[in-house]
Amino acid sequence: MPDTDADYAGEILILAGDTQLPAQARLAGQVEPVDGRFHWGGRLAPGRELAELVRAGRRGVRVRIGDGPAREATLGEVDPWGGVRLRGTGPPPWAAQQAD
Repeated sequence: MPDTDADYAGEILILAGDTQLPAQARLAGQVEPVDGRFHWGGRLAPGRELAELVRAGRRGVRVRIGDGPAREATLGEVDPWGGVRLRGTGPPPWAAQQAD
């Protein structure tokens, strides 16, 4: 369960061109004082198709939760356990309270 309204844990959809991959995610975000923008990210649970996407060189993706808007994000490297880091800047794909 999310700890605050700036956290999300659950299923997301990774959109990469014509590819759509469901994934389990643990994401969090905060306003970064240096640039004043909301930065969010976290870890995607291990998944063979997701790891193959990253190893094929795909970094830029969109992320959607439920019927919400798709948000631009960047995939990181595959970790030793098969999980993948994800990060984005701007509004997150979940409903989060953001400081002004």
